[in-house]
Amino acid sequence: MDKTLIIGASGGIGAALVAACCARGEDVVGLSRSGDGFDVTDPASVALHFGRIAGQFNRIVVATGALEIAGAVPEKSIKAISKEAMMDQFALNAVGPALVLSHAHDLLARDERAVFAVLSARVGSIGDNRIGGWISYRSAKAAVNQVVHTSAIELARTHKQAVCVALHPGTVETPFTQKYLGQHPAVPPKEAAENLLAVMDGLLPAQTGGFYDWAGKEVPW
Repeated sequence: MDKTLIIGASGGIGAALVAACCARGEDVVGLSRSGDGFDVTDPASVALHFGRIAGQFNRIVVATGALEIAGAVPEKSIKAISKEAMMDQFALNAVGPALVLSHAHDLLARDERAVFAVLSARVGSIGDNRIGGWISYRSAKAAVNQVVHTSAIELARTHKQAVCVALHPGTVETPFTQKYLGQHPAVPPKEAAENLLAVMDGLLPAQTGGFYDWAGKEVPW
């Protein structure tokens, strides 16, 4: 039986991933701040919770993140930049996944195919940026993409069958995105989870370190 770990299990996408993996018959462990006191931005909290977990996982997904933190909305231009808001974005959307990845060598199955996926966002792509704005969020997601790419290189030295990737889930109908949907097409969390699992199922070890969208297409850095 495959064993799966979902970080951010109480969020819209995280909860949908937990449900989808359970429906597949996988042994699922879910961690979240609201449910377990798991603070992805706190090294002590990350180490404490992982120290309580026995065994290794075939799939680990970091589904944490936020577009608004402490009431700070995405900036419309560089003129609206705030040090505090930017640091908060980096703490949750880049440093948090990095802290989880720092334990990947111990958490991920070593002698069989295993997937470590971090939910990123297309707006974190530098090459795809055509309209500007959202500087703190964009920058934090670009940073986590680098974290994932670098971690994949290191992980491949000891976990030959591992796939470590950043994934763009598309626009998903959650409280996270409600204010920003506008005219953009969006999908329910259940559909987003199924799309992401399909992508993870199809990725090969040779694709480790990449950045892919919900349809499995590579996203430019």
